[in-house]
Amino acid sequence: MKYLSAYSEQTLSQVRQVMEQGRLGEVLAKRYPKAHDIRTDRALYDYVQELRAEHLRNAAPIDKVAYDSKIHVINHALGLHTSVSRVQGGKLKAKHEIRVATMFKEVPLEFLRMIAVHELAHVKEKQHDKAFYKLCTYMEPNYHQYEFDLRLYLTHLDTPGGEKLW
Repeated sequence: MKYLSAYSEQTLSQVRQVMEQGRLGEVLAKRYPKAHDIRTDRALYDYVQELRAEHLRNAAPIDKVAYDSKIHVINHALGLHTSVSRVQGGKLKAKHEIRVATMFKEVPLEFLRMIAVHELAHVKEKQHDKAFYKLCTYMEPNYHQYEFDLRLYLTHLDTPGGEKLW
């Protein structure tokens, strides 16, 4: 249960119990019955821009948003926010890009939203500190629950016989 290592022993015990009963996938599928339909890079870009316009109007613009098959959960990355600075004439220009792991093409919208919110928060807050998570919960009040459930799903996929649910 490497994805849940930061949680309390009580929480881990409850997860172990559900896993021993072989019901983890069932519990997640019941809580999140269907996958989203944001399958293309263009649709993902539009979705992230809507979130940005709603919550971070004064933040720097996002120049590119795309699914990326090179991002692997194994590297402890589900998405990436990059900022590339270039000198154009006498000015320094920064371009912000968000890349989301391809596995998020086939998950519930709540999981995709959690990753999008997380990466958008990095536009304003670079570190994973209190201000960062406060911004995440401002943009998505259920952020921590979605992150926990996503970690449960990754744990489900990591178990023998754990197959995709959506």
